[in-house]
Amino acid sequence: MNEIINKKVEFRDLGRMDYQEAWDYQEKLFGETVSLKIQNRKLPTEEQVSTPNYLLFVEHPHVYTLGKSGKEENLLLDEAGLKTHQATYYKINRGGDITYHGPGQLVGYPILDLDNFFTDIHKYLRLLEEAIILTLADYGVEAGRIDGLTGVWLDHITQINPRKICAMGVKSSRWVTMHGFAFNLNADIEYFGHIIPCGIDDKAVTSLHLELGHAVNEAEVKAHLKKHIGDLFEMDFVETDQTS
Repeated sequence: MNEIINKKVEFRDLGRMDYQEAWDYQEKLFGETVSLKIQNRKLPTEEQVSTPNYLLFVEHPHVYTLGKSGKEENLLLDEAGLKTHQATYYKINRGGDITYHGPGQLVGYPILDLDNFFTDIHKYLRLLEEAIILTLADYGVEAGRIDGLTGVWLDHITQINPRKICAMGVKSSRWVTMHGFAFNLNADIEYFGHIIPCGIDDKAVTSLHLELGHAVNEAEVKAHLKKHIGDLFEMDFVETDQTS
């Protein structure tokens, strides 16, 4: 447990960024935070320094990512198909199966030292889901969870036509998190037709613009979501656009 608790979170909106570039940036921040935690534990309390926290918002070009527990056959495109659809493919170190990122999708990467908040991965995932649920409620869209499945779903109660609107996959080491969520705002869901999303082949995927019947203001949605995340985690945001 940290001797010095820091609830300040550096918020950075990275705009549109290549997946590999964003991954490398995440790894840099993640690695620095883990190294600092290890260093702190070798020092007396009065010499320790607080660990940083970050919340990154980003949009990626078309890309498919496969988590550690995923199956490659859940990607239905070969190399030629990926090229035709101008998409890339990566195997990555988060939990979960395969998912898609692309234009019109808000991807959030919280890089948090959970020792600054709470050391409970289940609670961490549920609060991220809750922030999405509250954001959707701001637009009059009822959403929730389905037992046994991560992410946020529509028609989660009757499940006549359950539709996933936000996927999640995280990694944690020494209570420092990386990766996060992918929230479909104005996403082209045809790209989900080239995978078995999260390995689930009997449920659909949707996007907020499809549910509302019109394009959504993505900057506005970001503001709603950022506020809900901040409130739920009791964060104190610090604005920065630095990526160095």
